[in-house]
Amino acid sequence: MSGLDAYRADGASAGDVLAEVLTDWFYRIPAIRLAEAHQGDSYMYEFGWNSPASGGRLGACHGLEIGFVFDTLDEPGCEPLTGSSPPAELAAAMHGAWVDFARTGRPGWDAYDLGTRATMTFDVDSRLVHDPRPERRMVWDGVR
Repeated sequence: MSGLDAYRADGASAGDVLAEVLTDWFYRIPAIRLAEAHQGDSYMYEFGWNSPASGGRLGACHGLEIGFVFDTLDEPGCEPLTGSSPPAELAAAMHGAWVDFARTGRPGWDAYDLGTRATMTFDVDSRLVHDPRPERRMVWDGVR
């Protein structure tokens, strides 16, 4: 599978492919490389909740998770990113994981290692995923 095919696999538009490639280049791949270098001592997560704000065009944009991490969704300034009714249960789960990590050094899921690549995906239905999007991750092998 070519690099482009890995990003087009789900029928994404050209704009969506560009957004995913840029997300991987700037955020996901560097985070994965850091976790690989510190496997067993790192915990990976992805924020996957798509905001309904701006007609849904923001998706799960960079910075959107901050109100969820600190459970401050009712604070002024959150609504432009989250919309008017962000899921409080997601904020409670994400905030709880960060508090657990601050207290114990463990957020509540397995550490990242090359065998499982455990990654918590925070969304309305949060779940632990092993090696999310491996075909896209492998596109970057030897590149970044």
